[in-house]
Amino acid sequence: MRGVFRSMDGGQTWKKVLFINDKAGAADLILDPNNPRIIYASTWNMTRNGYRMDSGGPDSKLWKSTDGGDTWENLSDKPGMPSGINGIIGVTVSPQNSNRIWAIIENKEGGVYRSEDGGKTWARINQDRALLQRAWYYCRIYADSQNEDIVYVLNVSYGISKDGGKTFALKNAPHGDHHDLWIDPDNNKRMAMADDGGAQISNDGGNNWTTYHNQPTAQFYRVSTDNHFPYRIYGAQQDNSSVRIPHRTNGGAVTEKDWDALAIGESAHLAPDPLNSEIVYGGDYKGYMTMQNLETGQERSTNVYPDLPAGSGAEVMKYRFNWNYPVFFSPHNPKKLYACSNHLHMSLNGGESWEVISPDLTRADPETIKSSGGAITQDNTGAEYYANIFAAAESPYTEGEIWTGSDDGLVQLSQDGGKNWKNVTPPMSPKLNMINAVEVSPFVKGEAYIAATSYKFGDYTPYIYRTLDYGKTWTVTTKGIPKDEFVRVVRADQKRKGLLYAGTEKGVWVSFDDGDNWQKLQLNLPPVPIADLAVKNDNLIAATHGRSFWLIDDLDPIAATEHGNGRQRKHPVSTHADLPHGRQQSP
Repeated sequence: MRGVFRSMDGGQTWKKVLFINDKAGAADLILDPNNPRIIYASTWNMTRNGYRMDSGGPDSKLWKSTDGGDTWENLSDKPGMPSGINGIIGVTVSPQNSNRIWAIIENKEGGVYRSEDGGKTWARINQDRALLQRAWYYCRIYADSQNEDIVYVLNVSYGISKDGGKTFALKNAPHGDHHDLWIDPDNNKRMAMADDGGAQISNDGGNNWTTYHNQPTAQFYRVSTDNHFPYRIYGAQQDNSSVRIPHRTNGGAVTEKDWDALAIGESAHLAPDPLNSEIVYGGDYKGYMTMQNLETGQERSTNVYPDLPAGSGAEVMKYRFNWNYPVFFSPHNPKKLYACSNHLHMSLNGGESWEVISPDLTRADPETIKSSGGAITQDNTGAEYYANIFAAAESPYTEGEIWTGSDDGLVQLSQDGGKNWKNVTPPMSPKLNMINAVEVSPFVKGEAYIAATSYKFGDYTPYIYRTLDYGKTWTVTTKGIPKDEFVRVVRADQKRKGLLYAGTEKGVWVSFDDGDNWQKLQLNLPPVPIADLAVKNDNLIAATHGRSFWLIDDLDPIAATEHGNGRQRKHPVSTHADLPHGRQQSP
């Protein structure tokens, strides 16, 4: 499916007009504003799966068409272009001068390249690493709409050049990690920026920007709650802080003033202390971990292991921690805190010291534990650390009955507090299935549910597995969920046996018969990835990736429903939507 496609009938039908091979997709595409039959496109050798990302290869090239895409000319071998392997390439053309083209190229001789003759010859005019850091994640370049000497490059900061790209001044919109830019063709002071916080508008050429706090764009990884009254909701936001939010207030809405920003990082599981909910523990990428006392202001490191070298590949780590590794308290001992690397760790003193209570519970295939990034730029933020425990839970019935699931597809069970472990992986589960969630039944001993995904390897099949005998046998329970809507999480209702909730890549589903059949529970929830679900005090809380937290505050009508009919309400009940920015959505 890779390449450039063209429609001549407004999108009704499409034809592939540029295709290199199945290893190179189209990374950028621009039409000359003065002649739409002149088109520039870049192709990119890029692969990413669950355990690595590789940018660069022989098919990463810059192309030009002068006949609306019927034929293409390779510009990457023109005079002045860099030699060797290219990675990602971004391209733009000046609306004021169609012969002036810029390209930002990932290469060992990378940088900003410019052509003054429509791509026939090139010169590298800038090699500032600030414009090329983490190249695969950025490399976007934009020509000003009214001044042929102004050009923008987007990265962690964005750069603006007023001398045709020779020098850049670094600037920032309200949020970092800038990814897309629109410049008004008739007014180059009016711009829109898209970044990891949302979107902002400038009317003065980037000197001032509107806020992103008017958009429900929080990307939550997980959701947890505490024992406070009213209880608080906790979550870590991609590229933002972790937060704590009351699920209800005395006023008419949950507003921004009700949010507490935590010192804990962006990718955390958060574990409020069961004995003092003002104390919160949370993980972060690479294995960093923090305790924060919101009452006293104390913060301290609770890292399981102190040596967490930045930029290094997983192969040098003593313990491999997922970007989003589990941290949780035992339901039986409020002082017992667990954290998960490729081993299970346990602390009885608030993370001051840790004990390893398991062997390596992953496949630990050496081929999956290597430095990531590709031939040009190594990239190891921890996001590609693989062969880790990704989900874990202790039974609410039996102390010491601990279930773990790894991102490389193993389910393990200990029934003696970690002294002995047994591999109970569902035999029908694909080897590369990431175990995304483990839920132990609150009603039946030996019953548990597993949600798994293989989307990082191109498989979008929903996988939910149920066992009634401590993992000796498993059944697949996904009937009713579309075959291409993979499941991220499954949770059990705390009052009605057999009532389950599932979060998928597009929404929420409900089962009234222990997973044998599923139906939509979407209501007014937008079609959005559901990263996690929590059931608390007859409430269902959804952590979404991109649309913040959503809440149904009364599950009793659903629990009273017989087979999905009967007294189920047809509208949401006090759905607290848009929480990060203070707007409550009406039913």
